[in-house]
Amino acid sequence: MKLKKLSAVLLSLAMVASMVGCSSNGGGDSAASTGGAAENTESTESAESTDEAQEKSTPAASGDTYRVCFVARASADTFAAWLTSEIKAAAAGYDNIELTCVSGEADDNTENGLLEDCITKEYDLVIVQSNNNAAQAPYVQKLVEAGIPVITTNPTTHQDDLDGSGDNSVLAGTGTVDADPVAQAQVGAERAVKEVPENANVVVLRGPSGNFHAEKRREAWDTYFFSQREDVTILYEDYANWNSDEALTLMEAWIQSGTHIDAIISMNDNMAAGAIEAIRQNPDYVNADGTTSFLAYGVDGTAQGCLLIKEGMLTCTALQSASDLAKKNMEYASKVLNGEMEVTAVDDYVDAPEINADNVDEYIQIYVDNGEISADQLGE
Repeated sequence: MKLKKLSAVLLSLAMVASMVGCSSNGGGDSAASTGGAAENTESTESAESTDEAQEKSTPAASGDTYRVCFVARASADTFAAWLTSEIKAAAAGYDNIELTCVSGEADDNTENGLLEDCITKEYDLVIVQSNNNAAQAPYVQKLVEAGIPVITTNPTTHQDDLDGSGDNSVLAGTGTVDADPVAQAQVGAERAVKEVPENANVVVLRGPSGNFHAEKRREAWDTYFFSQREDVTILYEDYANWNSDEALTLMEAWIQSGTHIDAIISMNDNMAAGAIEAIRQNPDYVNADGTTSFLAYGVDGTAQGCLLIKEGMLTCTALQSASDLAKKNMEYASKVLNGEMEVTAVDDYVDAPEINADNVDEYIQIYVDNGEISADQLGE
Protein backbone atom coordinates (compact mmCIF):
# COMPACT_ATOMS: atom_id res chain seq x y z
CA MET A 1 0.00 0.00 0.00
CA LYS A 2 1.19 3.50 -0.78
CA LEU A 3 0.12 4.57 2.71
CA LYS A 4 2.69 2.23 4.21
CA LYS A 5 5.42 3.63 2.02
CA LEU A 6 4.35 7.19 2.74
CA SER A 7 4.34 6.56 6.48
CA ALA A 8 7.91 5.29 6.30
CA VAL A 9 8.97 8.23 4.15
CA LEU A 10 7.47 10.73 6.60
CA LEU A 11 9.26 9.01 9.47
CA SER A 12 12.59 9.61 7.75
CA LEU A 13 11.88 13.08 6.46
CA ALA A 14 10.66 14.40 9.81
CA MET A 15 14.02 13.74 11.39
CA VAL A 16 15.83 16.06 9.05
CA ALA A 17 13.14 18.52 8.06
CA SER A 18 13.67 22.15 8.92
CA MET A 19 15.80 21.62 12.03
CA VAL A 20 19.33 22.23 10.77
CA GLY A 21 18.65 25.88 11.44
CA CYS A 22 16.54 28.67 10.08
CA SER A 23 16.66 32.39 9.75
CA SER A 24 13.76 34.30 8.27
CA ASN A 25 11.86 37.53 8.34
CA GLY A 26 8.69 38.94 6.89
CA GLY A 27 10.29 39.16 3.47
CA GLY A 28 9.96 35.38 3.22
CA ASP A 29 13.63 34.72 2.43
CA SER A 30 15.56 32.25 4.57
CA ALA A 31 19.21 31.48 5.12
CA ALA A 32 21.23 29.03 7.17
CA SER A 33 21.94 30.10 10.73
CA THR A 34 24.23 28.67 13.37
CA GLY A 35 22.33 25.37 13.26
CA GLY A 36 21.90 22.87 16.06
CA ALA A 37 25.24 23.03 17.84
CA ALA A 38 26.14 25.54 20.49
CA GLU A 39 29.06 27.79 19.69
CA ASN A 40 32.13 27.58 21.90
CA THR A 41 31.53 30.82 23.75
CA GLU A 42 32.14 31.63 27.37
CA SER A 43 29.12 31.80 29.67
CA THR A 44 27.73 35.24 30.32
CA GLU A 45 27.21 36.47 33.82
CA SER A 46 24.03 34.97 35.29
CA ALA A 47 22.56 38.38 36.09
CA GLU A 48 22.89 42.05 35.31
CA SER A 49 21.91 44.95 37.50
CA THR A 50 18.19 45.67 37.72
CA ASP A 51 18.57 48.91 35.79
CA GLU A 52 20.50 47.24 32.97
CA ALA A 53 17.98 44.41 32.71
CA GLN A 54 15.07 46.84 32.56
CA GLU A 55 16.83 48.88 29.89
CA LYS A 56 17.43 45.82 27.71
CA SER A 57 13.82 44.60 28.09
CA THR A 58 12.42 47.90 26.81
CA PRO A 59 11.14 47.41 23.23
CA ALA A 60 13.13 49.13 20.51
CA ALA A 61 11.81 52.16 18.69
CA SER A 62 8.98 51.64 16.22
CA GLY A 63 10.20 50.53 12.82
CA ASP A 64 13.15 48.52 14.13
CA THR A 65 13.65 44.86 13.30
CA TYR A 66 13.43 42.52 16.29
CA ARG A 67 15.64 39.44 16.50
CA VAL A 68 13.88 36.37 17.88
CA CYS A 69 15.45 32.96 18.50
CA PHE A 70 13.52 29.71 18.78
CA VAL A 71 15.50 27.06 20.66
CA ALA A 72 14.00 23.65 19.86
CA ARG A 73 14.77 20.51 21.80
CA ALA A 74 15.75 18.05 19.03
CA SER A 75 15.71 17.60 15.27
CA ALA A 76 15.00 13.84 15.51
CA ASP A 77 11.75 14.63 17.35
CA THR A 78 9.03 14.86 14.72
CA PHE A 79 6.92 17.23 16.80
CA ALA A 80 9.86 19.58 17.43
CA ALA A 81 10.57 19.53 13.69
CA TRP A 82 6.92 20.27 12.93
CA LEU A 83 6.82 23.10 15.46
CA THR A 84 9.98 24.62 14.00
CA SER A 85 8.51 24.54 10.50
CA GLU A 86 5.29 26.17 11.71
CA ILE A 87 7.14 28.88 13.67
CA LYS A 88 9.10 29.73 10.53
CA ALA A 89 5.83 30.03 8.60
CA ALA A 90 4.20 32.14 11.32
CA ALA A 91 7.20 34.45 11.62
CA ALA A 92 7.04 35.21 7.90
CA GLY A 93 3.87 37.17 8.61
CA TYR A 94 5.70 39.76 10.72
CA ASP A 95 7.74 42.28 8.72
CA ASN A 96 9.66 43.49 11.76
CA ILE A 97 10.68 40.08 13.15
CA GLU A 98 13.83 38.24 12.09
CA LEU A 99 13.66 34.63 13.29
CA THR A 100 16.55 32.26 13.98
CA CYS A 101 15.93 28.59 14.86
CA VAL A 102 18.44 26.27 16.54
CA SER A 103 18.20 22.74 17.96
CA GLY A 104 19.51 21.32 21.22
CA GLU A 105 19.57 17.84 19.63
CA ALA A 106 18.08 16.23 22.77
CA ASP A 107 21.24 17.08 24.72
CA ASP A 108 20.93 19.27 27.81
CA ASN A 109 24.45 20.67 27.56
CA THR A 110 23.92 21.60 23.92
CA GLU A 111 20.60 23.29 24.60
CA ASN A 112 21.95 25.12 27.63
CA GLY A 113 24.86 26.37 25.55
CA LEU A 114 22.42 27.67 22.95
CA LEU A 115 20.47 29.54 25.65
CA GLU A 116 23.67 31.18 26.87
CA ASP A 117 24.51 32.02 23.27
CA CYS A 118 21.19 33.87 23.02
CA ILE A 119 22.43 36.18 25.78
CA THR A 120 25.76 36.70 24.05
CA LYS A 121 24.00 37.56 20.79
CA GLU A 122 21.52 39.81 22.63
CA TYR A 123 18.33 38.54 21.03
CA ASP A 124 15.28 40.71 21.62
CA LEU A 125 13.14 37.70 22.61
CA VAL A 126 13.71 33.94 22.97
CA ILE A 127 11.18 31.12 22.63
CA VAL A 128 12.36 27.99 24.49
CA GLN A 129 11.27 24.39 24.01
CA SER A 130 13.07 22.56 26.82
CA ASN A 131 14.41 19.05 26.54
CA ASN A 132 14.59 18.68 30.33
CA ASN A 133 12.73 21.30 32.33
CA ALA A 134 14.96 21.21 35.41
CA ALA A 135 18.15 21.26 33.33
CA GLN A 136 17.07 24.24 31.23
CA ALA A 137 15.37 26.26 34.00
CA PRO A 138 18.57 27.92 35.35
CA TYR A 139 19.48 29.02 31.83
CA VAL A 140 16.00 30.34 31.18
CA GLN A 141 16.42 32.36 34.35
CA LYS A 142 19.74 33.68 33.05
CA LEU A 143 17.90 35.03 30.01
CA VAL A 144 15.36 36.72 32.26
CA GLU A 145 18.12 38.24 34.41
CA ALA A 146 19.79 39.51 31.24
CA GLY A 147 16.60 41.42 30.45
CA ILE A 148 15.60 39.23 27.48
CA PRO A 149 11.88 38.36 27.32
CA VAL A 150 11.32 34.58 27.31
CA ILE A 151 8.30 32.53 26.23
CA THR A 152 8.55 28.82 27.10
CA THR A 153 6.53 26.42 24.97
CA ASN A 154 5.89 22.69 24.71
CA PRO A 155 6.59 22.47 27.64
CA THR A 156 6.11 25.35 30.05
CA THR A 157 9.01 26.01 32.42
CA HIS A 158 7.67 26.19 35.97
CA GLN A 159 9.03 27.72 39.15
CA ASP A 160 9.40 24.22 40.58
CA ASP A 161 11.77 23.32 37.74
CA LEU A 162 14.16 25.96 39.04
CA ASP A 163 13.96 25.59 42.81
CA GLY A 164 12.11 22.33 43.57
CA SER A 165 9.60 24.29 45.61
CA GLY A 166 6.56 22.44 44.34
CA ASP A 167 5.30 25.72 42.87
CA ASN A 168 3.80 24.83 39.46
CA SER A 169 3.25 28.43 38.40
CA VAL A 170 5.06 29.70 35.31
CA LEU A 171 8.71 30.52 36.02
CA ALA A 172 8.97 34.08 37.34
CA GLY A 173 9.65 36.63 34.63
CA THR A 174 8.55 34.40 31.74
CA GLY A 175 5.42 33.72 29.73
CA THR A 176 4.15 30.49 28.20
CA VAL A 177 2.23 29.08 25.24
CA ASP A 178 1.53 25.40 25.77
CA ALA A 179 -0.93 22.51 25.81
CA ASP A 180 -2.21 20.55 28.81
CA PRO A 181 -0.32 17.22 28.81
CA VAL A 182 -2.78 15.63 31.21
CA ALA A 183 -5.70 16.41 28.92
CA GLN A 184 -3.71 15.11 25.96
CA ALA A 185 -3.03 11.71 27.52
CA GLN A 186 -6.51 11.50 29.03
CA VAL A 187 -7.95 11.23 25.50
CA GLY A 188 -6.28 7.89 24.81
CA ALA A 189 -6.41 6.60 28.39
CA GLU A 190 -10.18 6.92 28.70
CA ARG A 191 -10.66 5.21 25.37
CA ALA A 192 -8.25 2.41 26.35
CA VAL A 193 -10.25 1.64 29.49
CA LYS A 194 -13.03 0.39 27.22
CA GLU A 195 -10.93 -1.10 24.40
CA VAL A 196 -7.97 -2.90 25.95
CA PRO A 197 -8.87 -6.59 26.48
CA GLU A 198 -9.16 -8.13 29.92
CA ASN A 199 -5.86 -9.25 31.50
CA ALA A 200 -3.95 -7.55 28.70
CA ASN A 201 -0.19 -7.19 28.54
CA VAL A 202 0.90 -3.67 27.60
CA VAL A 203 4.15 -1.79 27.05
CA VAL A 204 4.74 1.87 27.89
CA LEU A 205 7.03 4.22 25.98
CA ARG A 206 8.03 7.31 27.92
CA GLY A 207 9.42 10.67 26.87
CA PRO A 208 12.59 12.17 28.39
CA SER A 209 12.95 11.95 32.15
CA GLY A 210 12.33 15.37 33.67
CA ASN A 211 10.32 16.66 30.71
CA PHE A 212 7.06 18.17 31.96
CA HIS A 213 4.91 16.84 29.13
CA ALA A 214 6.45 13.38 29.34
CA GLU A 215 5.93 13.08 33.09
CA LYS A 216 2.40 14.53 33.16
CA ARG A 217 1.21 12.36 30.27
CA ARG A 218 2.49 9.29 32.11
CA GLU A 219 0.77 10.40 35.32
CA ALA A 220 -2.47 10.83 33.37
CA TRP A 221 -2.29 7.21 32.19
CA ASP A 222 -2.05 6.15 35.84
CA THR A 223 -5.04 8.29 36.76
CA TYR A 224 -7.34 7.52 33.86
CA PHE A 225 -6.34 3.98 32.88
CA PHE A 226 -4.13 1.89 35.15
CA SER A 227 -6.01 2.83 38.33
CA GLN A 228 -9.23 1.60 36.69
CA ARG A 229 -7.79 -1.48 34.96
CA GLU A 230 -5.92 -3.37 37.65
CA ASP A 231 -6.20 -6.51 35.51
CA VAL A 232 -3.73 -5.03 33.01
CA THR A 233 -0.04 -5.96 33.29
CA ILE A 234 2.73 -3.57 32.28
CA LEU A 235 5.00 -6.07 30.57
CA TYR A 236 7.74 -3.53 29.85
CA GLU A 237 8.22 0.22 30.32
CA ASP A 238 11.17 2.36 29.31
CA TYR A 239 12.29 5.80 28.12
CA ALA A 240 12.48 6.26 24.34
CA ASN A 241 12.96 10.04 24.67
CA TRP A 242 10.37 10.98 22.02
CA ASN A 243 12.55 9.12 19.48
CA SER A 244 11.19 6.57 16.98
CA ASP A 245 14.51 4.75 16.57
CA GLU A 246 14.84 4.22 20.31
CA ALA A 247 11.25 2.97 20.48
CA LEU A 248 11.85 0.57 17.58
CA THR A 249 14.90 -0.88 19.33
CA LEU A 250 13.00 -1.33 22.59
CA MET A 251 10.04 -2.97 20.86
CA GLU A 252 12.29 -5.36 18.94
CA ALA A 253 13.77 -6.51 22.26
CA TRP A 254 10.41 -6.76 24.03
CA ILE A 255 8.79 -9.04 21.46
CA GLN A 256 11.66 -11.51 21.83
CA SER A 257 10.12 -12.72 25.09
CA GLY A 258 7.35 -14.34 23.10
CA THR A 259 4.60 -12.86 25.28
CA HIS A 260 2.01 -11.16 23.11
CA ILE A 261 1.74 -7.40 23.60
CA ASP A 262 -1.89 -6.34 23.47
CA ALA A 263 -1.36 -2.58 23.53
CA ILE A 264 1.36 0.01 22.97
CA ILE A 265 0.93 3.02 25.23
CA SER A 266 3.14 5.81 23.97
CA MET A 267 3.56 9.35 25.23
CA ASN A 268 3.85 10.61 21.64
CA ASP A 269 3.15 9.54 18.05
CA ASN A 270 6.80 9.34 17.08
CA MET A 271 7.64 6.62 19.61
CA ALA A 272 4.42 4.77 18.74
CA ALA A 273 5.49 4.83 15.09
CA GLY A 274 8.85 3.30 15.95
CA ALA A 275 7.25 0.53 18.00
CA ILE A 276 4.76 -0.20 15.21
CA GLU A 277 7.56 -0.39 12.67
CA ALA A 278 9.17 -3.13 14.77
CA ILE A 279 6.10 -5.39 14.42
CA ARG A 280 4.75 -4.29 11.04
CA GLN A 281 5.96 -7.48 9.33
CA ASN A 282 5.28 -9.78 12.29
CA PRO A 283 2.30 -12.11 11.61
CA ASP A 284 1.64 -12.33 15.37
CA TYR A 285 0.68 -8.66 15.25
CA VAL A 286 -0.38 -7.84 11.68
CA ASN A 287 -2.58 -10.27 9.76
CA ALA A 288 -2.25 -11.00 6.05
CA ASP A 289 -5.27 -8.79 5.34
CA GLY A 290 -3.67 -5.84 7.15
CA THR A 291 -5.80 -6.03 10.29
CA THR A 292 -3.95 -5.93 13.60
CA SER A 293 -3.99 -7.90 16.85
CA PHE A 294 -2.79 -4.99 18.97
CA LEU A 295 -3.88 -1.49 19.97
CA ALA A 296 -1.66 1.59 20.00
CA TYR A 297 -2.14 5.03 21.55
CA GLY A 298 -0.16 8.20 20.91
CA VAL A 299 -0.21 11.97 21.39
CA ASP A 300 0.46 14.91 19.02
CA GLY A 301 -1.74 14.24 15.99
CA THR A 302 1.17 14.55 13.59
CA ALA A 303 0.83 13.80 9.87
CA GLN A 304 2.68 10.57 10.56
CA GLY A 305 0.25 9.64 13.34
CA CYS A 306 -2.76 10.38 11.17
CA LEU A 307 -1.43 8.16 8.39
CA LEU A 308 -0.92 5.34 10.88
CA ILE A 309 -4.53 5.71 12.04
CA LYS A 310 -5.74 5.66 8.45
CA GLU A 311 -3.69 2.51 7.88
CA GLY A 312 -5.22 0.87 10.96
CA MET A 313 -1.96 0.69 12.90
CA LEU A 314 -2.55 3.47 15.46
CA THR A 315 -5.78 3.41 17.46
CA CYS A 316 -5.97 7.09 18.34
CA THR A 317 -3.97 10.18 19.16
CA ALA A 318 -4.68 13.62 20.64
CA LEU A 319 -3.89 16.61 18.50
CA GLN A 320 -1.29 19.02 19.76
CA SER A 321 -1.40 21.52 16.97
CA ALA A 322 2.08 22.82 16.19
CA SER A 323 0.43 25.30 13.86
CA ASP A 324 -1.70 26.76 16.66
CA LEU A 325 1.26 26.81 19.05
CA ALA A 326 3.43 28.56 16.48
CA LYS A 327 0.82 31.19 15.62
CA LYS A 328 0.21 31.97 19.28
CA ASN A 329 3.94 32.13 20.05
CA MET A 330 4.60 34.61 17.26
CA GLU A 331 1.47 36.64 18.01
CA TYR A 332 2.52 37.09 21.63
CA ALA A 333 6.17 37.64 20.71
CA SER A 334 5.10 40.49 18.44
CA LYS A 335 2.91 42.05 21.13
CA VAL A 336 5.68 41.86 23.72
CA LEU A 337 8.29 43.31 21.36
CA ASN A 338 5.98 46.13 20.29
CA GLY A 339 5.24 47.03 23.91
CA GLU A 340 1.59 45.97 23.77
CA MET A 341 1.90 43.56 26.71
CA GLU A 342 4.36 42.27 29.29
CA VAL A 343 5.86 38.86 28.63
CA THR A 344 4.64 37.70 32.06
CA ALA A 345 1.06 38.22 30.83
CA VAL A 346 1.55 35.57 28.11
CA ASP A 347 -0.33 32.50 29.37
CA ASP A 348 -2.22 30.56 26.71
CA TYR A 349 -2.97 26.92 25.89
CA VAL A 350 -4.17 24.97 22.85
CA ASP A 351 -6.85 22.25 22.86
CA ALA A 352 -6.35 18.47 22.55
CA PRO A 353 -9.08 16.98 20.32
CA GLU A 354 -9.09 13.22 19.71
CA ILE A 355 -8.15 11.87 16.28
CA ASN A 356 -9.35 8.36 15.48
CA ALA A 357 -10.54 6.26 12.53
CA ASP A 358 -13.86 8.11 12.44
CA ASN A 359 -12.43 11.60 11.90
CA VAL A 360 -8.86 11.06 10.67
CA ASP A 361 -9.73 11.97 7.07
CA GLU A 362 -10.47 15.57 8.03
CA TYR A 363 -7.06 15.91 9.68
CA ILE A 364 -5.29 14.23 6.77
CA GLN A 365 -6.96 16.77 4.50
CA ILE A 366 -5.49 19.56 6.63
CA TYR A 367 -2.04 18.07 6.07
CA VAL A 368 -2.76 17.73 2.35
CA ASP A 369 -3.80 21.38 2.23
CA ASN A 370 -0.64 22.58 3.98
CA GLY A 371 1.63 20.40 1.86
CA GLU A 372 2.81 17.91 4.51
CA ILE A 373 0.98 15.05 2.76
CA SER A 374 0.71 14.76 -1.01
CA ALA A 375 -2.83 14.05 -2.19
CA ASP A 376 -1.73 11.78 -5.03
CA GLN A 377 0.11 9.54 -2.53
CA LEU A 378 -3.02 8.65 -0.59
CA GLY A 379 -4.43 6.16 -3.14
CA GLU A 380 -4.18 2.42 -2.71
